[in-house]
Amino acid sequence: MSFLPVDEQLALIRRGAEEIIPEDILKKKLEKSKEADTPLIIKLGCDPSRPDLHIGHGVVLRKLRHFQDLGHQAVLVIGDFTAMIGDPSGRNKTRPQLTLEEARFNAESYVEQSKVILDIDKLKIVYNSDWLNNMNFNDVVKLASSYTVARMLERDDFTKRFQSEIPILLHEFLYPLAQGQDSVELNADVELGGTDQKFNLLVGRDLQKANGQNPQCIITLPLLEGTDGIDKMSKSYGNDIGLYDKPEDMYGKTLSISDDMIVKWFTLAADADETVVKSAESRLADSSVNPMEVKRELARAVVELYYDAETANNAENHFNTVVVGKGIPDDIPEYTLSSEDQITNVIFNAGLLKSKGEARRMIKQGAVKLDGESITDIQATITPSGEQILKIGKRRFLKVIE
Repeated sequence: MSFLPVDEQLALIRRGAEEIIPEDILKKKLEKSKEADTPLIIKLGCDPSRPDLHIGHGVVLRKLRHFQDLGHQAVLVIGDFTAMIGDPSGRNKTRPQLTLEEARFNAESYVEQSKVILDIDKLKIVYNSDWLNNMNFNDVVKLASSYTVARMLERDDFTKRFQSEIPILLHEFLYPLAQGQDSVELNADVELGGTDQKFNLLVGRDLQKANGQNPQCIITLPLLEGTDGIDKMSKSYGNDIGLYDKPEDMYGKTLSISDDMIVKWFTLAADADETVVKSAESRLADSSVNPMEVKRELARAVVELYYDAETANNAENHFNTVVVGKGIPDDIPEYTLSSEDQITNVIFNAGLLKSKGEARRMIKQGAVKLDGESITDIQATITPSGEQILKIGKRRFLKVIE
């Protein structure tokens, strides 16, 4: 195949990256790849501990897609074995270990969701249990002898736990070694990861050197803060935008971020190029420009990235009607109610929320209304009575009919 000029490849690779280590070696790898007309092996390990992906995960997945678009071989390593260890990165306590069955189940969901970003037909998917399960105790001892405890304690999270006298279990030291062994097995040229994965990625370089391989270059991507602007995006924090969220929810949630996050989100959440990012920066610096105008452009860009331009425009129109105009959209789903039932059951059964517990939380927060009246009792019921409108949060509606 024909590869783009190296400088053009690097321009796309640099977009949104925090660090490229070492960049001069990556450039040489790209030059050799182009000369030999052979793609580089680009590795991304996924931790299947949580099956629900959001646009924060999309940052590193999008970088893997960049490499696919440049003609390189993307390899998604499903960490089904390492999930049984538990990744200690960024943790102040030992992470719960999964069974192999749990990890495999979550991995299937991970791969399915990643299709919204990756070209699955050109993606190589491997499971690290295929080689790590085959290692005997002698192999593990040999692997463990390649790294010192002092080096392990250089990790910020381990250091903090050690100084705070929070237990560090021995098996946690094996996680970065196991992840590094993945790079050896694949003979990876490049490994991608969040900034919290930097130590693990560097271990991969060291293990490759020890095994006589050319060490991989590593590219770290910033962790995307969630809509609250405080914590990294996470479903458990309730500050996430799911990869498969409805367009109007994506649009509305994006508008909820603070103004100081707009530029970063253009780069990471919308995958905007340098021209768009600089334009956003200059407009935000202009006191005559309302930041909401720029934020609306960002929201459209995020929706368009995961859907298309027409859907993004429809999402904006929906926001204008429902949130700004406080109206009710025309195309809301219907739910047939044949007998009296709890409102939490109706919300859950209609698929508006993923659990009854979430429905109860929304009621407690005063975010559920029936025909304009706030519902405050989590045991509240609804009886068949012609046509009734349930509103959940700012953007979700349900028409309840007999």
